[in-house]
Amino acid sequence: MDHFAGLDVSVKETSICSEPEALLAVLKNLAYHFKRIGLEAGPLSQWLFSALAEAGLPVICVETRHMQAVLKAQINKTDRNDARGIAQMMRAGLYRPVHVKTIRSQKLRMLLTHRKLLQSKAIALENNLRGTLRNFGLKVGMVGKVKFEAHIRELVENLPDLAVLVEPMLIVRRTLREQIVILHRHLLAIVRDDEVCQRLMTTPGVGPVVALTYRATVDVPARFRKSKAVGAVFGLTCAKYQSGEVDRNGRISRCGDEMMRVMLYEAAQSMLRSKKWSWLKAWAMQIARRRGMKKAIVALARRLAVIMHRIWVDGTEFRWTREQATAAA
Repeated sequence: MDHFAGLDVSVKETSICSEPEALLAVLKNLAYHFKRIGLEAGPLSQWLFSALAEAGLPVICVETRHMQAVLKAQINKTDRNDARGIAQMMRAGLYRPVHVKTIRSQKLRMLLTHRKLLQSKAIALENNLRGTLRNFGLKVGMVGKVKFEAHIRELVENLPDLAVLVEPMLIVRRTLREQIVILHRHLLAIVRDDEVCQRLMTTPGVGPVVALTYRATVDVPARFRKSKAVGAVFGLTCAKYQSGEVDRNGRISRCGDEMMRVMLYEAAQSMLRSKKWSWLKAWAMQIARRRGMKKAIVALARRLAVIMHRIWVDGTEFRWTREQATAAA
């Protein structure tokens, strides 16, 4: 007899315990034959999924919004009812599985996330210093990252009471900037030795950060049957609403990975600002003339995602002219 299990995972316990060993002791019981075991995508899902999958169990990680929509139909929300609802989803096949990234991609993503976090904190400190000093008539003005600290010290040189308050902020900012450089060098070393990233970087507008983010996000390119599906996964395709006689396309869905979507948008902007021309930039400029620059950037970001996936799968590089692309096809 086939059985279906649902795990309502929380930080401390999952009905039994949030340790994989405890879950395996129950799920590998010979009295049961599990056909599908479902758990919701979340902070602990990658850790638990890997352990259960390595043990040979048919575990499935379910997309969060889809699961919440199904479980919302329950009158009483309890952990036990949620677990039962997840099991029913497994039995009826009413689930949308999500890809659980490999350990390597998870580590690359951690590097990218930490680098971005430190950057945001450093910028927040600089903006705070600009704002607070302006209250005393001290204008920082346009100054680069390298000369920022020296310029601030120069402004408060004759104001010892302000200098005492500014000093801790400058020390923290300097430490943050130093650590950002360390992480960025580590990122560049990884990209330098990664053949996939090197090929992705042949695409105009795509640098080391964009290439590594794409590699970590896509993880396994074979999970997309068609390259065109990548744009939808990153939330760069229009949301559709159809009901009766109403049939309209809205704005882009913005679902999926936000970091990757932002990176592709910035890559598209970089390409359009560049003086170097390609068939892809010409295509985007035609859209800009008809629909405006913002829509052209979104369209270009979506197409970049598709092209980069095809480059990865085919083992090729970006082709700058239509003739080269046609000849290769």
